[in-house]
Amino acid sequence: MTDSTPTAVQTDRLPPVLPGVATAAVAALPPRLHKRLDATVERLAGVPVGRVDGGVSVDCGAEALVTLSPGPTGAVTEPDQARCSCLLAPRCLHRTAVLVACPVADPATHPDPASTAASATTDQTGASTSRTGGTGKSAGADAGRAGRGTAPTKAQRAAAGALWRAAAAVLAAGAPAAGAVPQAELLRAAHSARLAGLPRAESAALRAVRGLRAHRGRQTGHRLAELVEVLHDLLYVAGRLAAGDPDPALVGILRRAYQPDGTLEVHGVCREPVISATGYAGVVTHLVAADGRRLSFSDVKPGGPDRARDCARAVTEMGAVAVNHAVLARGGLRISGTTVSPDGRLGAGKGVRATMLAGIDWSSGPLADLFARPLAEVVTAQLAADDPEDPVRAGTALVGCDLMVVGAVGDQVLARELAPGTDAGPDRAPIPDGPVIRLVPVNSHPMLAHLANLRRLASRPGLRIRVVGRLDPDRASTLHPLAVGPVPGAATTLRLPTDWHGRADLGYDEIQGGHLPPRDQATMTEPVLAVGADAVAESPLWRVRRLVELAVSGGRRAVAEAARGEGTGLAGPLRRAGFTTAAAVATTLADESGRRGRDVFGRLTDPDPDRYAWAWLAVTAHLAATERELIRFSWTAPPVG
Repeated sequence: MTDSTPTAVQTDRLPPVLPGVATAAVAALPPRLHKRLDATVERLAGVPVGRVDGGVSVDCGAEALVTLSPGPTGAVTEPDQARCSCLLAPRCLHRTAVLVACPVADPATHPDPASTAASATTDQTGASTSRTGGTGKSAGADAGRAGRGTAPTKAQRAAAGALWRAAAAVLAAGAPAAGAVPQAELLRAAHSARLAGLPRAESAALRAVRGLRAHRGRQTGHRLAELVEVLHDLLYVAGRLAAGDPDPALVGILRRAYQPDGTLEVHGVCREPVISATGYAGVVTHLVAADGRRLSFSDVKPGGPDRARDCARAVTEMGAVAVNHAVLARGGLRISGTTVSPDGRLGAGKGVRATMLAGIDWSSGPLADLFARPLAEVVTAQLAADDPEDPVRAGTALVGCDLMVVGAVGDQVLARELAPGTDAGPDRAPIPDGPVIRLVPVNSHPMLAHLANLRRLASRPGLRIRVVGRLDPDRASTLHPLAVGPVPGAATTLRLPTDWHGRADLGYDEIQGGHLPPRDQATMTEPVLAVGADAVAESPLWRVRRLVELAVSGGRRAVAEAARGEGTGLAGPLRRAGFTTAAAVATTLADESGRRGRDVFGRLTDPDPDRYAWAWLAVTAHLAATERELIRFSWTAPPVG
């Protein structure tokens, strides 16, 4: 039955759709309807969507009801799972627009039944019989050869070249012009990259499409800098592979398979709510194994903010055991028959058996290692160690530290790291000349408690807190705290309930006034009146950042117009500040944005998208490396200003 209370179309109510399904729908749409597709997708934001048996329905007007019936994995993986009641279906505007409005599904999580069957049916020479189109050799074999450091195969170079052309066209046009048709070209190229065994390139292309949709839809929480980063990674990987670069990191890992890990003891650290722009939500419980490995156990499925909130005490099946995330985050498990993915995710197969263990505090056992090293040392190691197979995970490992709250600016809590040592008295002093550390909420959604908890902590300057969080690799001396607890031995610290086991998950637990120490003027510090300058925000590099972001948000023409308006105002301040290389690459991009050639008859030709894309890629690569070094410096040097 249809839901009696339909609401406006939201991506968290629509099921994810495999790229191949959406791409096929756009390709089948008559060309005369391509110009109307983007407007129709935008109009869907105000039309009703309801629940039907096994899926959802979208009312697109008189005699046009689109019904989506996702498969067992929760995603639309077959064309016949999307139907429209109009006379032009399936080559109709309504069905295509709804499929384009849906979140992009990850093929690794929601495999295409056709391509899965094809990958298992190859002839003796390895030729694929996939009806979606083969590469002549199995993707696994291609990835294996490239993974051993050999040059990419012809099929891989062709797939990478298609991705490069699609991404370069999007960059030249800019996000406002990158509607459903350019996105479909990216998705088609991503599918070809998957068939050719290029998982890193495929992942970058899918993230680029999601970022373009978030930017065009002005989704809450989306940042233009994130779209810049993913387009950089896509062009970088596709360009080098198309040129025949044999670096195996460019190929990536074809499948992050779970591997048996025998018997394992894990201890909970904290819970983290997840609200994804791709239509997924839930909870991740972070764990530490007895041997020190950082692991996680998650319950993330299609849904919205309400699902992330409701997962506070969610129960997830781990084999034959029902695991409560609230209990696991403060306790532990002894697991047998477990499997672990290369990135530390625990599997939940039928053969898993687990028994509960008593919880330990953050100062005991393997959890104490989180707080064993100074922040500057941990941050330096994280910024220097990228994951070549998954660049998005760089700098995302958990860090622990002991801090003293010194004030607040907006929704940021300002703190300083406490000096190490056990003989420093009940309340350790901050490190002399240490940086001011900004604690920024992981998610400011009103359904979650991050923002309210940070405001409560900021009301007690001088408060000592133990923090588990994640480094923000894009901002100077900034942490995203996930959980807090009392500093061992400190007098001016948190006083949490006994059943919280010495920690508060900032996304779920609500810190009250009674959990804070009394306002003792003898122990509280004065509020901070001035904060040291942000090494990144205050440098002239903001001019370069503005240029690369303008290229994405406005396209090549916007860069050319800005360059004509600024004249020498772009390079001069950079050179005077010592950023001579940044000035040179930015000037090259500005020049290339307005360059047009002439044919043999002297007529102006279309601009070369390849030269422009390489110029933009050079600027973004230099900017990222320079900003990362400034951020590293912000953790090791005293604040200036």
